[in-house]
Order: sequence, then structure tokens, then C-alpha cells
Amino acid sequence: MLSDRIGHCVEALCQKGCRSVWRDMAVLERGDSLPETLELSGQEIRLVLQELHTIMAVYEGKCSPDGNP
Repeated sequence: MLSDRIGHCVEALCQKGCRSVWRDMAVLERGDSLPETLELSGQEIRLVLQELHTIMAVYEGKCSPDGNP
């Protein structure tokens, strides 16, 4: 079960739309921060990224980071 902090962060990121989520995931994978993750620990950010990967697996092939279906 996700903590409230992680859940709120994931929700905030997902509300930006699928292409934004792909871009945000790339930022987090590089080790950079996003405004939504500034208050989170490294472990919490890894959990956010893991959850985003799980969610975005549903959209693979339908919404890509480069704007192509």
C-alpha cells in the first residue's frame, strides 16, 4: 500500500496527462527532481517512479513519450 505522500504525488503527476508523465518519469530516472517530488525522500521517489511505471504500462503503445501512438 502506498503512503499518502506517494499516492498524492502519483495522482498529481498523472493529472498532467500521459505524455507529461512519460517526460516526468525520464526526469526522475535521471535523478533529477520535479516540483511534485521536492518534499519526498529518495526512497519515496523510487516508489513514485515504480508506481508510475505500473500505471503507464497500460498506456504503452497508446500514448508514447514522443507524441506518437
